[in-house]
Amino acid sequence: MAVLDDFLVRAALAGVGVGLAAGPLGAFVVWRRMAYFGDATAHAAILGVALSLAFSLSIFTGTLAVALAMAWVVALLSGRGLAMDTLLGVLAHSALAFGLVAVSFVQGVRIDLMAYLFGDILAVGRIDLVVIWGGAAMVLGLLAWRWNALLTSTLSDELACAAGIDPRRERLVLTLALAVVVAVAIKVVGALLITAMLIIPAAASRPFATTPERMAVAAAAIGALSALGGLRLAYLADTPAGPTIVCVAALFFTVSTVLGLLPRRG
Repeated sequence: MAVLDDFLVRAALAGVGVGLAAGPLGAFVVWRRMAYFGDATAHAAILGVALSLAFSLSIFTGTLAVALAMAWVVALLSGRGLAMDTLLGVLAHSALAFGLVAVSFVQGVRIDLMAYLFGDILAVGRIDLVVIWGGAAMVLGLLAWRWNALLTSTLSDELACAAGIDPRRERLVLTLALAVVVAVAIKVVGALLITAMLIIPAAASRPFATTPERMAVAAAAIGALSALGGLRLAYLADTPAGPTIVCVAALFFTVSTVLGLLPRRG
């Protein structure tokens, strides 16, 4: 398609795809207070990039595998004497450090670390678009399929068990969805900013959402609008696209928070 020859169109489509997937998933991250877990998974993506380059794999495959491995390690070590925030802090920064060191050993490949740390959305190609939208469709389909079970287990593990729902299975579903989002978003906003696109749109939608479904839809919309607005602003101001997208999302959060604090007329 000729329209996809324009790099700005490809960048816009990539940003919207990530925003649509990250918004609803981010709602569960906010509800379950999984922000630090998301941060650890995103930081581990750099190690996935290094492994992908070393073994000539796609970046998506490497980052997805490492993100899932991170989730498995967290599940294995949790409850073994370390507080969860301490464990996630150690794993997040260790994975990032090992990833950065491992990248330096990759021979014969010119690596732009800034692109993987903060994203390079303007370099998105057609294959990247297929991966991003395929991953977004997978995440949205998974959330739609398990929506009621995920909500029930988010409210209470005991309530979920009483309803015949296995809370561990639903946590696994969220872990898989989070790993996919990290794998597809690293090209757009980079490993250091992925968590922002999960949390900020969801937090911005919270003051006005009267139901979980409305919050998820609003978060997706804010994520997509942040991507489009951030790209436009980056183009006009000649600023880095990934961080600018997050800045626009932060502005949405600021406005929604201020409006939420205003007294409502009866």
